[in-house]
Amino acid sequence: MFRDLKHTIVLLVGLSILVSCGQRAEESEEVYAPQIDPARFVEQVDNEFFPLVPGTTFLYELASGSEHVEIYVTEERREVMGVSCVVVRDREYEDEELVEETHDWYAQDADGNVWYFGEDTKELEGGEVVSIAGSWEAGVDGALPGIVMKGQLVVGESYSQEYYKGHAEDMGEVLRLGDTVTVPYGSFEDVLVTKEWTPLEPGVEEQKYYAPGVGLILEVEGGDRMELVSVTGRGVDGN
Repeated sequence: MFRDLKHTIVLLVGLSILVSCGQRAEESEEVYAPQIDPARFVEQVDNEFFPLVPGTTFLYELASGSEHVEIYVTEERREVMGVSCVVVRDREYEDEELVEETHDWYAQDADGNVWYFGEDTKELEGGEVVSIAGSWEAGVDGALPGIVMKGQLVVGESYSQEYYKGHAEDMGEVLRLGDTVTVPYGSFEDVLVTKEWTPLEPGVEEQKYYAPGVGLILEVEGGDRMELVSVTGRGVDGN
């Protein structure tokens, strides 16, 4: 009888430990919940690797020449979650036909982090809108903002760039600093290289290259290179 009681106690203690461990595992699970305080955001987006100067147009071309992208930093602002964001217009063309137009919303906090607060995107065919599936706004339907460029860069650090469960879950990671890269717009040193991916598309990754004082100069996905060809509208002559 004493032996049976002893075994019962051991089983109960073991069960208690398992339950306890299960609770700790649940409690230790990281939940993405950034704290957004509008008072900690600044007016300009002047991060060294992601500057957004209103009136600037960036032109990118696919190395094959079949696609190009025009990114224009507008004078417009949009308030999202109480934060005043810079509106950036992104137009994608295939064989000179506009196939997608997006308005992205960015803001920078006091620590130099550039946050992405959402996008209004439209896919087009023959000039007609056929889908707005990629659209999302932080603070709506559980969507949350993410960081597209850190104020302090740490090699190996990963970060959430956007979060709208099941729709937009892009992640970024700092791969290295100090690269030298040449694109049609010019040659650049001290280039930042990042990796981006999303759990919604397993196995798909792209690398992005950012030059100080300019921003994004190159995207590489598979064998495709989207290269910066020109920057106009902000008094920059050459690079």
